Amino acid sequence: MKAILYKTYGPPEVLQPAEIDPPVLKDHDLLVQVRATSVNYGDLIARRFGQVSPREFNMPAALWFLARLSFGWSRPRQPVLGSQFAGEVAAVGPSVTRYKVGDAVYGYTGAAMRAYAEYLAVSETSEIARKPANLSFEEAAIVPYGAITAYNLLKNADLQPGRKILIVGASGSIGSAAVQLAKMHGLEVTGVCSTPRRAYVQSLGADHVIDYTREEVRQSGQTYDIVLDVLGRLPLADYEELLNPNGVFLAASFKLPHLLKAFTSRSAKQGHALKIVMAPEKTNDLDAIRALVEAGQFKSVLDKTFPLAEAAAAHRYAESDARAGGIALTV
Repeated sequence: MKAILYKTYGPPEVLQPAEIDPPVLKDHDLLVQVRATSVNYGDLIARRFGQVSPREFNMPAALWFLARLSFGWSRPRQPVLGSQFAGEVAAVGPSVTRYKVGDAVYGYTGAAMRAYAEYLAVSETSEIARKPANLSFEEAAIVPYGAITAYNLLKNADLQPGRKILIVGASGSIGSAAVQLAKMHGLEVTGVCSTPRRAYVQSLGADHVIDYTREEVRQSGQTYDIVLDVLGRLPLADYEELLNPNGVFLAASFKLPHLLKAFTSRSAKQGHALKIVMAPEKTNDLDAIRALVEAGQFKSVLDKTFPLAEAAAAHRYAESDARAGGIALTV
């Protein structure tokens, strides 16, 4: 079957079309004929992980070391990227009960990757669900990771109408999903992004947008009930100033100081709490997201589509300032 391989870490050009053996099904596996996959942050990091330093890695150095061992120290252990997919069930293992051949599905494989290929084998109990009926395969393939991560992050905050939330990194897959979910609950949303993506964040429903290339977040003098920092870019010293009394700081990515602060963050004076949240690998959230999409409460914003064979060009585009929305690869 056709696939995109990378046999060494490096720039987009390391991604090359190739022929590989199709996957072998286990008893509880589905064989998904992949119709579309995507280019997300995890794919970009994995592709060049050999050049990613512990400082650049958005987690503590110890986790960088473990991730480097898992992905492969000198070259990729898993040569097929792609953690999001949408497609049709082509075959099922003998013990599968939830799906049948012909079902349209979408899902997230996490660090296991493998979606840059014509076929993908996944367990029926993995992060997979029936595709939203009102989305194309390309639109569905860019949804899972950002949506389920934002969904799990925001479960840790009191999402009452009228409350104010600041989302740092509002133009990425997690941030853009968080903007939509927060607006769905009636929150007043302020998104932080760069100049080229202001219009995109506004189109998602953000009430206010701060361009971090022109203004520091603290300069507005505003305070918030919830601060969500997607990539851990906000200095820890800032969050106390930005939060209202009893406010919550949600960190999707974190360094060791964040971790230490999370254990000691409840201040008797202000009641602030820093919560580090990592989305679980297996949830039922894609079914909930599907319901929101089909009800018109959550949208998939597809910026650009590339053929699978042009994965290198898609990665170059994803790393440019031009990107505003999801990037899909058609298979």
